[in-house]
Amino acid sequence: MKLGVKKLSSAVRLALSLGAVIAVGASNVAFAQDTGNQDAANQSSQKKAKTLQTVVVTGSLIRRVDVETSNPVITIDRAQIEATGKMTLGDLVQQLPTMTGGNVNPQVNNAGGTGGSSINLRGLGSNRTLILVNGQRVVNTDPNSIPASAIDRIEVLTDGASATYGSDAIGGVVNFILKKDYQGAQFTANYGESDRQDGQQSGYSFTFGHTSDKGGIIGGIEYNKQDQIIAGSRGFSKNSVSLYGTVNTPPTANVGGSSSSPYGHIQLPPAFAGLFPATGCGFIALNPGGNSQVVSPANYHCYVNNGPASDKYNYATVNLVLTPQERTNAFVMGTYDISDNVSAYMSAYYNKTSSAFQLAPAVYGSPYGADVSANNFYNPFGVEYKQGLTAFNARLVSAGNRAAQFGTTTGQVSTGFKGNFELMDQQWNWDAGLDYGHISQVTTTLGLPNGNKLYTGPSYMYQGALSCSTTADAASSCPTGIGPTELGFNPFDLFSANSVAALKNAAVPAISNQYTQQKIWHAGVNGGLFNLPAGTVQLAVGADYRQEHLTSIVDPLLQLDVNQGTCVLGSQCSSGLRGGYNVKEIYAEAFIPLLADMPGAQSLNLTVGDRYSRISTTGSTNNFKFALEWKPISDLLLRGTMAEVYRAPNINELYGAPGNDAPLVNFDPCDGYTGNPVNPACVGVPTDGTFKNQAVASGTQINAITAGSIYSGFNVKPEQGKSFDLGAVYSPSWAPGLSTTVDFWHVYLNDIITTVGAQSVINLCSAGQTDYCQFIHRFASGPNQGQLASNFLEPTGNLGSTSTGGVDYSLIYKLPQTPIGNFTVGLNATYLKYYNQQTAPGTEGNTTYHNAGHFLPYGSAQSAACPDNAGVCLYPRWRGQGFVNWQDGGWSASWRMRYIGKFALGSPKVSDNVFPAGTCYYDSPSNPCTIRGAVMNYGATIYNDVSIGYNLEPLNTRVDFGVNNVFDKQPPIVFANNSLNANTDPSDFDLIGRYFWARVTVKF
Repeated sequence: MKLGVKKLSSAVRLALSLGAVIAVGASNVAFAQDTGNQDAANQSSQKKAKTLQTVVVTGSLIRRVDVETSNPVITIDRAQIEATGKMTLGDLVQQLPTMTGGNVNPQVNNAGGTGGSSINLRGLGSNRTLILVNGQRVVNTDPNSIPASAIDRIEVLTDGASATYGSDAIGGVVNFILKKDYQGAQFTANYGESDRQDGQQSGYSFTFGHTSDKGGIIGGIEYNKQDQIIAGSRGFSKNSVSLYGTVNTPPTANVGGSSSSPYGHIQLPPAFAGLFPATGCGFIALNPGGNSQVVSPANYHCYVNNGPASDKYNYATVNLVLTPQERTNAFVMGTYDISDNVSAYMSAYYNKTSSAFQLAPAVYGSPYGADVSANNFYNPFGVEYKQGLTAFNARLVSAGNRAAQFGTTTGQVSTGFKGNFELMDQQWNWDAGLDYGHISQVTTTLGLPNGNKLYTGPSYMYQGALSCSTTADAASSCPTGIGPTELGFNPFDLFSANSVAALKNAAVPAISNQYTQQKIWHAGVNGGLFNLPAGTVQLAVGADYRQEHLTSIVDPLLQLDVNQGTCVLGSQCSSGLRGGYNVKEIYAEAFIPLLADMPGAQSLNLTVGDRYSRISTTGSTNNFKFALEWKPISDLLLRGTMAEVYRAPNINELYGAPGNDAPLVNFDPCDGYTGNPVNPACVGVPTDGTFKNQAVASGTQINAITAGSIYSGFNVKPEQGKSFDLGAVYSPSWAPGLSTTVDFWHVYLNDIITTVGAQSVINLCSAGQTDYCQFIHRFASGPNQGQLASNFLEPTGNLGSTSTGGVDYSLIYKLPQTPIGNFTVGLNATYLKYYNQQTAPGTEGNTTYHNAGHFLPYGSAQSAACPDNAGVCLYPRWRGQGFVNWQDGGWSASWRMRYIGKFALGSPKVSDNVFPAGTCYYDSPSNPCTIRGAVMNYGATIYNDVSIGYNLEPLNTRVDFGVNNVFDKQPPIVFANNSLNANTDPSDFDLIGRYFWARVTVKF
């Protein structure tokens, strides 16, 4: 193992030198206090001090003195945030053990190029996790868009809270609490680099604030930049490694990839079959350097799908395992006391993010709308290559890599008035305000040549030059815009000089725009109603009105042709979208103290909540919450919550316009189809038993179209369900500083709103769910009869139910002081007992998937319901975090451990999981099972992070440095034909490796 001593010492020297330089102008000034200036706080009125004794804890609307309530809340304070060295909040929150399933983050190349991260509590998806800032909804649910330097703490509610906050709060709530009462100024600079000298990060932030007896203001700016890491620089990701086996051979791993290869994947016409007599030689490829216009074994060979001599294209090398991102943030927050009882407040932040992803060169051919005429000069096969007739596809390596660049700006403002009053000897607080947010995103798509400039129509050699006819020159006989350069394109030899020139000529960027807007008017009051022997009955009531609107404009070059499933640029096709809705809500929550200071009941409290919502697109819903907290003794709190939860479909799920997709289909029930019994999924498939799905056999993606419910013709209902939590908090008086919690939780959700993936569509139709059969499109005739066509539709609809449950455990212990300093130890863990999906409850075609403890391969029916478009889902039984913190004088240090438990890929039981790619669970004469019942077991993964820091008090400076993934733990390999990125799961595992970082902080 490389110790990286030289790199670590360099980081320390950098931090110390930066601190010394910055501190030159900072001597003889006081440190700012993150929790507020004490002198300013002492100037506040007695009434304000009294008000600050009560707080609103995430998960409730009632102001209370108690921090531990019926709501299970995880708190991440400022010190914990800084100890990780993370510059963005998404990277930090995703490491919590309660986060599971598929997450998008900058390691997910195909979906993470926006620079954003998703937050996915309980594995239910970011759409079912509500994001708040200071208790209010925000337009951009990407935590990376929130300025990290403005955060005081993060509160994570791990219980359903629709009755408190409305739609989306099914898995829980993440509330980012901003700083307040800040006095002074602070400058911070960061730098980091991987052990392989890539993935450099750098950034700075400046925060200032002032507090007085009339209010306060705090503001700041921050900048951070993260460089990309290419997949070819890591051993586990530099090749596309696929798993393959047969009934007679054990599974083996081979470097494979995509059948869209640089030298072509050309369906062999029957007239040339005699030249290539090898069994199964249905496709051929050009030999490197061969003459594409002479069909012979000297120039072409049978296409090899698997094994060491595979012709598949290794697309992995040029992909990214860390996407580049650059951010600039600015924020300002303030309050002003208009009178003793009324204050005005405002918080605003602005974020600008530049980011990108990079993919292998574009695919090309008949499945993507590129028809090759039988009379094209470069076509030696004498047949037309066209979707549904004869297949041809290739990879435009000579055109360079595909990429997309994103420019995203987010603006969020929350403003209003708040105050307090007295009513019948009870204190009341009120708040009325407006939250406004907008997102603007410009996407520039690169590396997709304009197919209209790659001429593959009829062409002939006429008078020594290529022409579109044999009776006139090219200028007058060819379509408009087609000249000698376009005519020189040879689709069967993409490396010829003429083809390279044509591809460069066809290269053109495409620019698309998207704009999102959200407005929320809110008003609420809370306070005491009357007194009972056990305390004061409190009530919170209020109303919200929310409007959301989204508009997207797609470049005409990317506009999808829904009949062909393609566009001018061939892939990444989409359509414009415009839609919106509004939500009107009223809510109430009551806190009722039942018993207090009695034997066996130091306190017993009941909380009841209700929220009524009327959604313009789906109608009304009403959701209740009941919570009980009981302290039999002062050291022990027992708590339980039952809440109804729901989620309304969002704009994309409703109005989503057609866009192309490239899903995997691992199983086609029509293989070997004879028509007996009749299978509704096999309409148009030959019934002589010879049919074999080519995409399934070769493990390659198909072309499909995704669309929202309105376009798909599905009437989508809101998701409805229930959330349960039963837990205990124990803080023993015999061990001061020790606190431990345990919570048993369960979430049940019906009518899951999801994009129904291609595999699920086929399975459901085959099982008798005929509503889905309309979306299956196959070629009705020709040599590709029965193969899946490019206008196969993946609709958005309500698909089945999800039930999940488990146990959360936490412990924190601040040990008694020792001669060598103060120690604090902590543990946070989640055990996932079950995560079950039912595809069609109550019907004959229902299938139940038991996902807990499993990795769900890309393209499987289970992963089609995976959230956030991360491609794959991992649901290990155990996740955990542990830490040991040490502090002595100006020194402090931290050791943190991240634990991801063991999991399985595959199962002997079909109901548990699909088998690894390259395997099957269906036998037919033409498609016998390969590696039937294969199971791959993976052990636990443990990451260790360390950091150390020192306060240079005479210089008002602090220096920190650390190492993440100290032992350079590499991710487990789940293979390219089971994963979308890097042969592994980038949502959960560290793809960067050992990483060094340093930070210097100067306070003025």
